[in-house]
Amino acid sequence: MQVVIHAGAHSTDDDRLVNCLSDNREILAEFGTNVPDPGKYRRLVRDTLHQAQDSGLSADARDVLVDAISHEGAVDRLVLSNAGFFGTPKMAVGGGQFYGAAEARLGLFRQMFPDDDIELFFAIRNPATFLPALLDNTPHKVMEKLLRGSDPTHMRWSEMVARIRNSHPDIPVTIWCNEDTPLIWSQVVREVAGIDPTVEFTGEFSLLMEIMTRPGQQRFKAYMERHPGMTEVQKRRVITAFLDKFADEDAIEEELDVPGWTAELIDELTEMYDEDVYEIERIQGVQMITP
Repeated sequence: MQVVIHAGAHSTDDDRLVNCLSDNREILAEFGTNVPDPGKYRRLVRDTLHQAQDSGLSADARDVLVDAISHEGAVDRLVLSNAGFFGTPKMAVGGGQFYGAAEARLGLFRQMFPDDDIELFFAIRNPATFLPALLDNTPHKVMEKLLRGSDPTHMRWSEMVARIRNSHPDIPVTIWCNEDTPLIWSQVVREVAGIDPTVEFTGEFSLLMEIMTRPGQQRFKAYMERHPGMTEVQKRRVITAFLDKFADEDAIEEELDVPGWTAELIDELTEMYDEDVYEIERIQGVQMITP
């Protein structure tokens, strides 16, 4: 069985991906992909991870887990999604690293699914917006407490990805930038679901609608209806053209008000992030989904 682990990052998804997949559950089942309800497995997986860490797992733990969360019979591809798989928001940064427990948690997933093919899917986000969003979901009130003395300009997503690849070279990793998600949404969904680019699904443009004005939404839908059968590349060109003209600036712009953070620091973090993406693209065994 193929086991897909969609592990975040925090403040990138808000369950949109798993909700979209769930809305297409019947279609995906025809291709052997099972998307169980997160309410069925998130606590169970968390408890099983803790058990694996504390005392190890029994030989039948994998079958018990799969039977508990899936009632679809034979499953070729199982999709599990939770931004908390690698830890809570306050565990997402520490020691100058993003998700320091990532490789250990993947090791526990390997215990849970010892003979299955595990794949990791993960969205990254500009630290200039990721860290403030993360702070809002922790008990901490100031950024210094969250970072525990770490310098945000020294933190790299590529370092996290390299750690994962070095520890688990058998686990393929797919990464994308949260900022690009509206442009690449259909590919992200299809890659996670394991379906062909020609397979249609509900919600292909749902994220795009969130950042486009109402007149733009109406014109875009009409245009797509008049031009069926476009390739993925053609669709992205159309999306880009419509966003250039009809983007909802209020939905796109993020106001950053972090005490002690200057405009220069935000610019530095953003430039660093752009360079970091190129580093990730060069890591062997990593697929980077880009517009």
